[in-house]
Amino acid sequence: MLPRPRIPLALAASVAALSFALCSCAQPDGVPAGDRAAAAAAADGGAPRMTQQSLNSRPRDQLRRGGTLNWAIDQFSGQWNPLHTDGSEASTNDVMKSLLPTFWRSDAGGTQTPNPAYLRDVRTETRQGRQVVVWTLNPKAHWSDGKPITWRDLQATWQAMNGADDAYKPSNTSGFDQVESVTRGADDFQAVMVFKEPFSDWQAMFNNAGNAPLLPAEYISGPEQFNTAFKGRIPVTAGPFKLERLDPAARTVTVVADPDWWGDKPLLDRIVFKAIDTGTMPDAFARGEVDFYNNGPNAAGYKKIQETPGAEVRKAGGPNLRHIVLNGRNPLLTDARVRQALFRALDRAEITRTDLAGLDWPYVPMNNHFLVPGQHGYQDNSDGLSRFDPQAAAQQLDEAGWKAGPAGVRTRDGKELALRFVVPTGNQVAANESALVTRMLGQVGVKVTVQAVPAADFFDKYVYKHDFDLTAFALLGTPFPATGSTSTFQQDAGGNYAQVGSKALDKAMADAARADTPDAATEAINRADGEAWEVAGMVPLYQRPAIYGVRKNVANLGAPGLSDFVYENIGLLK
Repeated sequence: MLPRPRIPLALAASVAALSFALCSCAQPDGVPAGDRAAAAAAADGGAPRMTQQSLNSRPRDQLRRGGTLNWAIDQFSGQWNPLHTDGSEASTNDVMKSLLPTFWRSDAGGTQTPNPAYLRDVRTETRQGRQVVVWTLNPKAHWSDGKPITWRDLQATWQAMNGADDAYKPSNTSGFDQVESVTRGADDFQAVMVFKEPFSDWQAMFNNAGNAPLLPAEYISGPEQFNTAFKGRIPVTAGPFKLERLDPAARTVTVVADPDWWGDKPLLDRIVFKAIDTGTMPDAFARGEVDFYNNGPNAAGYKKIQETPGAEVRKAGGPNLRHIVLNGRNPLLTDARVRQALFRALDRAEITRTDLAGLDWPYVPMNNHFLVPGQHGYQDNSDGLSRFDPQAAAQQLDEAGWKAGPAGVRTRDGKELALRFVVPTGNQVAANESALVTRMLGQVGVKVTVQAVPAADFFDKYVYKHDFDLTAFALLGTPFPATGSTSTFQQDAGGNYAQVGSKALDKAMADAARADTPDAATEAINRADGEAWEVAGMVPLYQRPAIYGVRKNVANLGAPGLSDFVYENIGLLK
């Protein structure tokens, strides 16, 4: 690509960091020959690798045309710009990926191939020592208002996402902040992107698998437009489906096959995305109100899928993480020693075991913020912070000035060490975690009060506004090393809900993004992980199961692993 060779994507996905996107968990949180499975035992000492992908993969000619699919999502978004910091959760992405351009297709192993619906050609060059990517667009591609997709759309998306103007509120600047310019190439359908320094994950750009689709210049050319044009509305599309109706009262989004779509025609007539509280999704599925939902680590839901006639569980491994977040800007938690003490006071093995009971899933706590157990390079860089050690936790709290009080609650300067754990209602996994955390932290003198809030408000009114001391949700991964993780850990990044970080952590992630060998990427990622333990803002729990309930007659939909859904290929068996 470049002044230096980049890591091949298939290799990068297995050796370096995972890109994580925000997701409400317990949402509870194509391979033509059929679904593939990994045959080897994991490299971390025998934990089984899960199936790579479970989609009921079928060629298009085996599926019938027509039909409606009811798809459960966990939130009706107020911000439909998936690149905005308030629009980066999984429910928004599920909807918008059917409507916006993606330049790439990802397979179950994370290998990327250009999507011919949007790209005629893409090539990398070295010009005057700089990495250059030349994007040649399909001139048939156009927005739903009839305007062609041109180089200006790439330029505007880069300008909104590069972090140069603080008035924009992007979910993640990684990669875009390393671009020096985007200019017109041979004509309006070619864009020339010049990088200031090498960026190994350039294929994550304009990519649904990287949670970074292309947006139209007309609606994002300026901070006000970028931040508000998709607020409460979806003004334009350019995918196999188009918007039919947004219904805030019913909490549904209905998309229909776009007759002007220039690619393979969608097999379905319509997809209805229904926002349903995660705790009620299994019942809604069993009643036939939805045909597809993300069950996650919900044991009761898992059993209900198995018992529902005409339904099946589709389950796969993936780079997905369940975690607890500490709000580092709470005055009681600004001291890293206090946050580290809370880490040590949590028995993550017990939390993992109880969360995953009944799911036929390995009870393996994650000891790395970036890599899941079994990935190449996975190791514990915590310097002891991953170990359950309440005695060390108590000693560290003593050293930080929090002394045991007469009521069993630690105090300092007359204030109690009392924290609020915010959870969404109807979420059994979060309820289990908050109960365990309350007990475990109570044993070292930390008082925890659980606040259950409406699931529909959980992100918009609490997580996004940092209105919590402790909370828990899931991060869903992508095939790209380091790229998406930047927003989770970088100081002052929009997706850094712990609001803590360090220059050393930022540098390690940047080193991973521009690494020129797998070994260099692995070294940088593990260095970043060590720094993440040190700043102690996010407690990794376990690799989150990718478990979905699906009607048996639905094809090319389920647990994708590192692949992305090809919406035009989702269909019903003949």
